[in-house]
Amino acid sequence: MLLLSKLLRRFIRQGTLRVRDADGKVHVFGERLPGPDVAIRLHDRKLYVKLFINPELYAAEAYMDGTLTLEDGAAIHDFLLLFSVNRAGLYSYGSQKLMRRVWRGLRRWHQANPIGLAAAHARHHYDISTELYRLFLDDQMQYSCAYFRDVEHETLEQAQRNKLIHATSKLQLKPGMTVAEIGSGWGGFAIHLARETGAHVTAVNVSPEQIKAARIHAEAAGVSDRVVFRELDYRQLTGQFDRVVSVGMMEHVGIGHFDEYFLKIRELLTPDGYAFIHCIGRMSQPGTTGPFIRKYIFPGAYVPALSETFAATERCGLWCDDMEVLRLHYRYTVKHWRERFANNRARAAAIYDERFCRMWEFYLAAVELEFLHGSHMVFQLLLSTKRDAVPISRDFMVDGEREAWAKSAS
Repeated sequence: MLLLSKLLRRFIRQGTLRVRDADGKVHVFGERLPGPDVAIRLHDRKLYVKLFINPELYAAEAYMDGTLTLEDGAAIHDFLLLFSVNRAGLYSYGSQKLMRRVWRGLRRWHQANPIGLAAAHARHHYDISTELYRLFLDDQMQYSCAYFRDVEHETLEQAQRNKLIHATSKLQLKPGMTVAEIGSGWGGFAIHLARETGAHVTAVNVSPEQIKAARIHAEAAGVSDRVVFRELDYRQLTGQFDRVVSVGMMEHVGIGHFDEYFLKIRELLTPDGYAFIHCIGRMSQPGTTGPFIRKYIFPGAYVPALSETFAATERCGLWCDDMEVLRLHYRYTVKHWRERFANNRARAAAIYDERFCRMWEFYLAAVELEFLHGSHMVFQLLLSTKRDAVPISRDFMVDGEREAWAKSAS
């Protein structure tokens, strides 16, 4: 415990961590400033060194495997909250700074997403049981940041409808216009656009399970004549469209493919068209994907810094006609997901197993706290090749959104 104790003494400054080691001895860290009070037990002596070397990965794996357990009624969210409020102390520790330099040096390799491998990466996450996702997503299966007008009183379903309305208000779609959607999920946005605007949508996705479900949803919504779902890498899509939309897709592109991504968007746009990009971003400098997320949840994924995003749009000759930053909306979204998953945990365990449930609990809690205490947020961009493709005043968005909300309330 010598090295691990040294790290934890430097790391835990706010709150208290009580560690019962494999021999039953209790070690206490922190108690300097108020904060979470969490007790854990380490059942394997090998964890002492592993947690010192790479706590972000090995704490997750130990929790998944049951060699790190929580005591005194603590939940994994409590444990990760303690880590979250003390993250500055962890990141400043010498061995952890070195680890991050190594990860930065390898990040283009970690984020390599050529055609084929990109599909494998996507299927790793999205081709698990659709029934599992139904346990915690809203009724339209929106797996991206919702938009909360009233955090205290809105349901997840209402907040996700708000998101669709908010995004659609930026597009100025009219019946018969054409839209390409890059990364369509379970089809909720494409179906909404076709139903509410009369546009014709071509949506591409590399997950056959999501494509299958999206086609069923479109048929049920009565818009299958206006929405086409294709199992295709976005780089293989051809044609030109009045609008290109991408929600929660850019995160899966990888830093080495940003130019490829934006050049494809440029190629798909008509001369007067423009694109809507909705993406998780970071307000900090460029970084890396955490080892647990990279290994178990989203291989090949990366949350871009704004500096990286705009450097790519500049190189690709695209105007940024509008930008909006949603700061805490995703925190509230994932909080709903985490609580719904907890309420349906027994059903999730019946679909998979206990280890999977612990992995998913760790994932949802870690992501929620990243949006609460970390550098993550969500940005929305409007991009075009012409400076006047989008009105010079934002009034059209506000007016369209208010009209749509009034319509939905009637």
